[in-house]
Amino acid sequence: MINAQQHQPAYLRPADEVARDLSVDVTVGLSRQEAARRLLRDGPNTLVTSPPKPQWRQLLAQFQDPLVYLLLCAVVITLAVWALEGWEGLPIDAIVISAIVLLNGVLGYLQEARSERAAAALTDLTVVTASVLRDGQISRVPGSELVCGDILVLAEGDSVGADARLLMCAGLEVKEASLTGESEAVLKDTDPLADDAALGDRRNMVFKGTAIVQGTGRAVVTATGMATEMGAIALLLAATAEEPTPLQKEVRKIGRMLGIAVVIICAVVVAAVLMVHPIHSASDVVAILLLGLSLAVAAVPEGLPAILSVVLALGVQRMVRRNAIVKNLASVETLGAASVICTDKTGTLTRAEMTIQRIRTASGETQISGVGYTPTGDIAHGGAKLTAGPLLREQSILLNGGSLASNAVLRQAANGEWIVHGDPTEIAFLVAEYKLGIHSQRENRFQRIGEIPFSSDRKLMSVIATDRENLDQENRDQENRDQENRSQTVLITKGAPDVLLDRCTRLQIGTDVVPLTADLRSRAIADVDQLSSKALRTLAVAYRPLQPGDESHPSAALEHDLIFVGTAGMIDPPREEVGPAIRDAQRAGIRIIMITGDHPRTAACIAADLGIIAPDGAALSGAELDTLDADAFAAAVRTTSVFARVAPSHKLRIIDALQADGHVVAMTGDGVNDAPALKAAAIGIAMGITGTEVSKEASKMLLADDNFATIVHAVQEGRGIFNNIRKFLRYLLSSNMGEVLTVFLGVIGAAMIGLTDASGALVLPLLATQILWINLITDAGPALAMGIDPQSDDVMDSKPRCACESVIDAQMWWGVLQLGLVMALATLFTLDRYLPNGFMEGDQTVTTARTAAFTVLVFAQLINCFNSRSETSSAFNGLFANGWLWGTVAISLLMQVAVVHVDVLNIAFGTTPLTLQQWLECALIASTVLWYSEIRKIVRRIIGANGKAAVV
Repeated sequence: MINAQQHQPAYLRPADEVARDLSVDVTVGLSRQEAARRLLRDGPNTLVTSPPKPQWRQLLAQFQDPLVYLLLCAVVITLAVWALEGWEGLPIDAIVISAIVLLNGVLGYLQEARSERAAAALTDLTVVTASVLRDGQISRVPGSELVCGDILVLAEGDSVGADARLLMCAGLEVKEASLTGESEAVLKDTDPLADDAALGDRRNMVFKGTAIVQGTGRAVVTATGMATEMGAIALLLAATAEEPTPLQKEVRKIGRMLGIAVVIICAVVVAAVLMVHPIHSASDVVAILLLGLSLAVAAVPEGLPAILSVVLALGVQRMVRRNAIVKNLASVETLGAASVICTDKTGTLTRAEMTIQRIRTASGETQISGVGYTPTGDIAHGGAKLTAGPLLREQSILLNGGSLASNAVLRQAANGEWIVHGDPTEIAFLVAEYKLGIHSQRENRFQRIGEIPFSSDRKLMSVIATDRENLDQENRDQENRDQENRSQTVLITKGAPDVLLDRCTRLQIGTDVVPLTADLRSRAIADVDQLSSKALRTLAVAYRPLQPGDESHPSAALEHDLIFVGTAGMIDPPREEVGPAIRDAQRAGIRIIMITGDHPRTAACIAADLGIIAPDGAALSGAELDTLDADAFAAAVRTTSVFARVAPSHKLRIIDALQADGHVVAMTGDGVNDAPALKAAAIGIAMGITGTEVSKEASKMLLADDNFATIVHAVQEGRGIFNNIRKFLRYLLSSNMGEVLTVFLGVIGAAMIGLTDASGALVLPLLATQILWINLITDAGPALAMGIDPQSDDVMDSKPRCACESVIDAQMWWGVLQLGLVMALATLFTLDRYLPNGFMEGDQTVTTARTAAFTVLVFAQLINCFNSRSETSSAFNGLFANGWLWGTVAISLLMQVAVVHVDVLNIAFGTTPLTLQQWLECALIASTVLWYSEIRKIVRRIIGANGKAAVV
């Protein structure tokens, strides 16, 4: 990475001198081989980031948790007691707890690594690109591959990829707020500066990370990577921690709340046991303290943040496979709550292959066949091929003018494929020009020498060109034939017909130019309306000769006294998949709003065809919006679904009005003028193909295929992800609640169910190591498998959830408490059944009873996996839909069998082998969780069908 400023900074020297020092021909750019050589020499055009955290540090971070510290304290205590008792035997508890801590840490590390790999893959998908001139051809390359000497081709909407010295520019305005802090765009020029200047005053330079908001230009790259001005700032910035998502914050809040509650419960339990039951040895004290510590650790789902990150990352990867690239995990949470989708028409609802189908000029109308960007088709009038005459003359001027007043590129590759770059409407003129066979004629006739770029306020674009044949026929006669070869400078303007007609005073009819009378103006307006009524987008072309010297000061002030040529009607047909997608969104309670720059009649026609509005529905124009006060504007936004001929300020006001009403708005856009609305929307969605770099940077999501249907698929995926998060939260919390209540109720009611020995000392319902084992085999695996549960068929049948809705509401908490209580009662029932001196007179040892109860609790939690997949649907619906869930359950069962029947694990976890009959009894008792849940769901469905609100 180098800075090519030599002797003096580039902004103090002429542009051609800077290019010469960089050994580049500005007309052809670098060769691909030379660019590759320089990239190898200087390195990629990227900013240095903080080095990735070493893997050993990531693993160590898994143990930096207060709950882990509690367990380590437990290890120290057990080792101390073991030493005081004369080092007899092995410190089984200390070994087991240490092993479980280690296993939990490894699992957390693996989950975090999976999440990071998914995030890294997304970064590769959202790479910034730049247009450069290489080997005489304009092409787009990744921004990281820019090198010093590259010729940047700049246009409205581009993000500048490197520091560069301007070679030429036309109305180029650059927003440099990211670098200088100045909010106003800077108008650029190419003149060298006389003296050293501050960064914001270097008007002949463009800088990495800034945005082109208007105009065009070319510049030679003078610095890349850390040698850029942005790189200099990057060196001064300290690394900042990534802000957790709202959902992650809520989960952490839940964890803290549970932690505080459980610590209090544990303290009460431990204190009660120590005061009420006799203590015979230090081992008894240690056992009780270990129980309290283990209960606290088991009750808090400390793995939640890691599992949440993995589930979100996997969901984002699934979205990528469906062409929706979510730039950060936080947007997934919002996506599932989207209640309004504001969408552009062109390229999103339609194919983005604009094709001119009809042209209206003073002498009549022609029809153009063929669809798309391959220039094959005919131009006909009245069913016959167009022949020489006034109509052909007018059509040629219109297509030549529309093609000249553009920055699009249409060329045929060596393999015969047609390659396009630029705005679809401008490409449409080039394609039609090829069809008429006048493309080469125009290239030989005109030479562009200036440009007045399009602006959303003017809705016009103009170019200044030298015309050897003199488009203006007004003063040509037999006496002036000697001037035929004389060059003349002309202004050619293309834009919205209604705006352009206001600037026209004359009309082209054949080879003549006549005054544009009121009658002729009315006919021209009627032509526009007729084209618009056929759902065609309209663009008009006009021109006028310039006076000598006018070309030296190109500005919008020249766009007056124009000669109107005619109007082209073009269509971008709707995508076949958009109609069904809109119906799916509407069924899901999502409102679809079309916001477009097209004519209101065209917009309304397309919207009606797609089902956004009724066949007799109408669009509201930007001009009509301007007449409304704030209250009327808000009311219009609530009832109107199509907005046409809108300015960027209108888009932003519409988004603000919708969000003020409490809607979660997804907004699509592709141009630089869409960036404010994209940034303001809850979910800004940029077009991945046609979108400008500025719009992509302002957005939270990219559409790789520019297809509206992809948005609906992404919303569906977002809803599915949110539902899965609720599933595993329901599962983890209810399972942990079962453990807490088992120990709490077991200690409180120990005497009633026989949990005392002959001396009256308390017999713990579960050992500390058993509680930790339950968390190890039932938490991470099943919860993660539930996080990738297949979507239910009805995920798009309900209304969007409120963005303010908590992921764990009162209804879920009540369900968690109920299921936790059922698990606890089932476990304690098992103890009572096996132990003597309880409600039921058992005949088993404490070890057997505890092993059976331990197994029942494991079984109950694994069964609860299937219960927790829905709050209302039966667990038997789609029972085998999630193979991963069955896999994790099977592994957990095998591990439980091992801990009961393997000798060394018997010693470690205080278990003893069970008979087949006892295993079957444990499974039957644990199944009460399933049957209770099924009954509860039936009641909820009945109540829901009757329309009653209740917490069940």
